[in-house]
Amino acid sequence: MRQGLPASSGSSPTLEDVARAAGVSRATVSRVINGIRNVDPAIQETVRRAIDATGYVPNRAARSLVTRRTGAVALVVSGAGEGDDEAGSFPGRVFTDPFFGRVVGGIVGFLRPRGIHPVLMFAESAEARAQVLAYLRQGDADGAVLVSTHAEDPLPAQLTEARVPAVLFARPARPIPISYVDVDHRAGAKLAADRLVSRGCRRIATISGPLDVPAGQARLSGFLDAMAAHGQPYIPCAEGGFTYHSGEAAMERLLAEHPDLDGVFVANDLMAQGALTALRHHGRDVPGDVAVAGFDDSSAATACRPALTTVRHPVEDMAAEMARLLLEHIDQPGRPPTSIIFEPALVVRESA
Repeated sequence: MRQGLPASSGSSPTLEDVARAAGVSRATVSRVINGIRNVDPAIQETVRRAIDATGYVPNRAARSLVTRRTGAVALVVSGAGEGDDEAGSFPGRVFTDPFFGRVVGGIVGFLRPRGIHPVLMFAESAEARAQVLAYLRQGDADGAVLVSTHAEDPLPAQLTEARVPAVLFARPARPIPISYVDVDHRAGAKLAADRLVSRGCRRIATISGPLDVPAGQARLSGFLDAMAAHGQPYIPCAEGGFTYHSGEAAMERLLAEHPDLDGVFVANDLMAQGALTALRHHGRDVPGDVAVAGFDDSSAATACRPALTTVRHPVEDMAAEMARLLLEHIDQPGRPPTSIIFEPALVVRESA
């Protein structure tokens, strides 16, 4: 016998059974089940425990008729331009990038306790973008959290034009009326500059991210400005693509042109991991000969040898905030877009 049900009950648990077990009204249970968020959190938790205890299963079809919502949101990863190198390559790159796993963890961690589960969708081509837009326009999900990895990606603007509730990870490359969360990249780059200078580095270089991406631009300009404030107006730079191999290749270029460098700021941890490989290949000790600082504090930072000093990018917290903002936009159609900027922090390990 399940707790909260009468002993004689042989039928499926009902809304009334849940209300009785929770000690609240049927209307309160209905508001909790339908995701109406003006219910006291303590009462919501009591109702959820009563649902678990009684074994009540909400009728999703009936719920959708009442609320005109699906109880699902789309997690859209959009990025590669036309002519991606081979079928399936874009999802493969996404799943091997530690950044994406942190985004998913933050979103799922926020949504799952609220009975909402994201639907993963990829939008790496015009055809895939059209499929995502059709899916959202026909109401198969209530809105979208969007991770865009391509500066020329048209999807953020297409979502706003279609009036689909959406929140973007990172500032868009062009001004569009969409909510987003981001980190203060310039402040993070300054933390890395201060750390390298405090170690006594005087011949410092940097490996930037792609300079057609706002994050790549901001991390580079923040680092250059901070170094200028430290009296170092010229900093050699090699552009990378936020990937391991691009970091390795950029480090090779810097060593060829500036063999006496003694400090490097690398604009993300994956590239820093590649840079460390190149430094080992050339017999450079880290941090004895060359100090290295990264950005993100991803799993790549702790996988590096030596472990990487890096700037903490609070991706999980930012992703959870994306999900929270999206639910607000779903609850309040026409709500003006907003931006939330997180502060970075320096994580000191062995490389610098």
